[in-house]
Amino acid sequence: MRRPRHLSAEERALWDRVADRTDPLKKRPTKAEKPKPKQALSRPEPRQSLPSFTIGEAAPYRADNDLVASISDRLRTAPVRMDAKAHKRMTRGKLAPEARIDLHGMTLAEAHPRLVSFVISAHASGHRLVLVITGKGRRSDEDGPIPVRHGRLRHEVPHWLTSPPLAGIVLQVTEAHRSHGGHGALYVYLSRTR
Repeated sequence: MRRPRHLSAEERALWDRVADRTDPLKKRPTKAEKPKPKQALSRPEPRQSLPSFTIGEAAPYRADNDLVASISDRLRTAPVRMDAKAHKRMTRGKLAPEARIDLHGMTLAEAHPRLVSFVISAHASGHRLVLVITGKGRRSDEDGPIPVRHGRLRHEVPHWLTSPPLAGIVLQVTEAHRSHGGHGALYVYLSRTR
């Protein structure tokens, strides 16, 4: 066992100066101070009662419960990667699409390859604005207890357009104007051919 080393006069003076300038982390109670009794916790106010429900009943839909923004909001808030004037004219329905594809009634497996080939061929043909019709999605009366997003194509197509192999040629994806299909269609603005 090592014997403790004694501090020299200089070291002791330095230690005393440092100790005078610092505050202890916890003050230890002296014998004269008695510990304070713990305060009683106040009871929380009673909450409002929840509405009654039965197991298996569909939950009421509230837009503020969505964790992900709607597809319309996401497309509207996406950064503009094309000419601002052309974007404004496009969203107002003033630009006419040069080609269109209708994906109504297709499964995801059928729609994806058709969309990819359509966009690549439209880009090769020199088209700048194409219209992709996805539909709004069918609402069924029997939703069940778990909320389900309607319109699978409507939610998947923007993702397909912004991921390879189309990401390099698609500049902008926005929701179409009412005159071209509104919520059930998308404008796809393509880059120039080189």
